[in-house]
Amino acid sequence: MSNIGKIAILGFGTVGSGVAEVLAGNSARISQKAGVPVTPGYILDVRSFPGSPFEGLLVNDISVILNDPEVCVVVETIGGASVAAEYTRRALEAGKSVVTSNKELVARHGWELLALAKTHNVNYLFEASVGGGIPIIRPLSQCLLANRIEEVYGILNGTTNYILTQMYENGAPFEQALKKAQELGYAERDPADDISGADVCRKICILASLAFGYHIFPEDVQTEGIQNVMPEDMEWAGKNGYRLKLLGRAAALEGGGVSAYAAPHMIPLAHPLSGVRDVYNGIMVCGDAIGDVMFYGRGAGKLPTASAVVADVIDAVKHINARKYFEWNPPRPGFAVPPDPMADRWYARGQGMVSEKPKGTQCFRVFPD
Repeated sequence: MSNIGKIAILGFGTVGSGVAEVLAGNSARISQKAGVPVTPGYILDVRSFPGSPFEGLLVNDISVILNDPEVCVVVETIGGASVAAEYTRRALEAGKSVVTSNKELVARHGWELLALAKTHNVNYLFEASVGGGIPIIRPLSQCLLANRIEEVYGILNGTTNYILTQMYENGAPFEQALKKAQELGYAERDPADDISGADVCRKICILASLAFGYHIFPEDVQTEGIQNVMPEDMEWAGKNGYRLKLLGRAAALEGGGVSAYAAPHMIPLAHPLSGVRDVYNGIMVCGDAIGDVMFYGRGAGKLPTASAVVADVIDAVKHINARKYFEWNPPRPGFAVPPDPMADRWYARGQGMVSEKPKGTQCFRVFPD
């Protein structure tokens, strides 16, 4: 291994700039943990950042990074699943480990990128893709390996959890709560991925693929967001001992396969997830030996996410010549199936059957007591 851990960062947005700041600000501690000096060597971005302390590291050609033998780890924070996928493949093929926080990329291409990393004897790590700064990928892939995972589920999106908290605690209508989330920087100008459940869908795909061993695509996960939640739903929940939360869930089925979906749930107050409020996330893992384990903390944000990314960078540097055995199988047709609606209790606002909802009727699952 080289006597220096030279790191390249692809994308200098919120997460990328946070990674650069953490690498520079905690350089001595990070280098000590990694066993070699770790330093940012390049930052790839199409934009210029005059006056930035990292201005001298900026490049706009990925080939500069791929052709530098001293670069051992590439951090991908571009986002999306097109350019990011191309650059990730090229970096792995060039013999460089890749670390990412990009849940869309991992949810769509995780199994093939893990296989590509194995072929080239490097690592593909993505702790920050689920839960931001909350450790969950590493515990699932290492600490809980002795268990047969029965279910993994949780509050996986801080934006929607903040909105639902505002609706419950302050009686705010959905649109007002969303606007406040945008003003505070918790929600994007275009919040579609959050409020539609797409973000939660991608994250439960990653957790389910890791927990149950086969790649699960987002299109195989039944997904419902929070845009139809009304103040009266929150009022009913409060009066009847529940909190309404958006959950991603994946549970093992008898005979094989997984039931995976993302949807709002009425959660009883006795359940630990009912008290997870504002932008916090809570993730539950149920194993046959360990029982229920909960992971809790800030699920997003510049520095919490950067913290998880840099932890993966350290891990990748330490394993340059000792590859981590971390992968899952290619997708298996029919492995992931929608949940059985008859297996759950339901809350319904309005009239009609769950299977044939008339206009104006809204139904939410009631989480088991």
